[in-house]
Amino acid sequence: MSKRYELPVASTFTPREIVSELDRYIIGQNKAKRAVAIALRNRWRRQQVPEDLRDEIAPKNIIMIGPTGVGKTEIARRLARLAQAPFVKVEASKFTEVGYVGRDVDSIVRDLIETSVALVRREEEDRVKTKARDLAENRVLKVLAQSENGGVTPGPTGTFEMSDTTQQNLTIEELRPRLRKGEFDDRYIEMEVQDTNFPMVEVFSAAGLEDVNFKDLFQNMPGFKGKKKKRKVKVTDAIELYTNTEAEKLIDMDGVQQEGRRRAEQTGLVFIDEIDKIVGRSRSDRGPDVSREGVQRDLLPLIEGTTVNTKYGPVKTDHILFIAAGAFHVSKPADMVPELQGRFPIRVELESLGADEFVRILTEPYNALIKQYTFLLKTEGITLEFDDGAVRAIAEIAANVNQTMENIGARRLHTILERLLDEISFTAPERSGDTIRIEAEEVRESLADVLESEDLSRYIL
Repeated sequence: MSKRYELPVASTFTPREIVSELDRYIIGQNKAKRAVAIALRNRWRRQQVPEDLRDEIAPKNIIMIGPTGVGKTEIARRLARLAQAPFVKVEASKFTEVGYVGRDVDSIVRDLIETSVALVRREEEDRVKTKARDLAENRVLKVLAQSENGGVTPGPTGTFEMSDTTQQNLTIEELRPRLRKGEFDDRYIEMEVQDTNFPMVEVFSAAGLEDVNFKDLFQNMPGFKGKKKKRKVKVTDAIELYTNTEAEKLIDMDGVQQEGRRRAEQTGLVFIDEIDKIVGRSRSDRGPDVSREGVQRDLLPLIEGTTVNTKYGPVKTDHILFIAAGAFHVSKPADMVPELQGRFPIRVELESLGADEFVRILTEPYNALIKQYTFLLKTEGITLEFDDGAVRAIAEIAANVNQTMENIGARRLHTILERLLDEISFTAPERSGDTIRIEAEEVRESLADVLESEDLSRYIL
């Protein structure tokens, strides 16, 4: 596989184009969108500068501050998808200081490189998919040809051999159109596959508690290498299994790993959620978990730039973009250790969502909630319609509940809609062909009994 040092095409989008794409899925939060758009564009800019200066340009990490349910995670996830970049989302509260039982922060980079290698591998599989499928079809057709001609004993490779090669090739070509038409889809054939049934356990290492796949340890040892088992599968499943096998032969895994490591280093994106959970109310208050400030100190070299050893080789973190997020209800960013504050020079405050934003969330995005429920019930033959008043009523109720109880942002809309459509969803199979129109009055009546009792609404919503 040839080396590729250019960024994916999506990374050449202008900041305005990036924001426009994010607008399709996320309502509001323009400051945060602008910040991540500039950060993504800076990656493209960095590739254009002279090589001797390129390594000196570090990414400007971002910290997003705002209550839950306002779009912090969604912005990072959509950005990674748009950039076609290796992306991992981690929760800061799951990590512990080195010396405590739990995951250490270096596992973030190990997860990132795994994601990156898998991303490159999928790209290579797509590139060789057509050729691999043709080879897989040939292997299946050999078995079917023997079956159609009376069958013979399978050879050591799991395929059937015929003495008359000319007749075999002719038979295969005759069967190929029938195979592609689906005539053999329900037929079973016996095939040999690689035995990958190795245990997954957790072990202690110098880096902390890690998941170790014994397949990686034993697959090349005598007695394990090349170990196969026989399976009887449908023809369609056999083609898929053989396609994967043939693709592995066509792919240069050393090149994939090298490219995956380079992408992780140059275009990797790490989203650290709940970073406020490792911050005390003040620097003198360490809270109930004495390792919280230790986790912050462990994150420092990772974000500043260090080298982490992985099974694919050493990975430098100097140019990985880190985006952190937290609600900071009981603490504030200034309570973080000063060194960590300096690692996130760009701070963006996300705004709380009100009724106007909820109306837009319900109707405008590509994956709008109203659209989701409409298509879900359409599968039962029901036409679901919401008038403008009903949408406004749902938004206002969600905003009111967020004000009187815990503010969970746009996630409140999910609970409101589930409650509103509970009866319709339950009886939908018996109402196929109906057209149901939801109006404002019906929304208020459906939720009135819940909203009248604060205690009850706390329990249900």
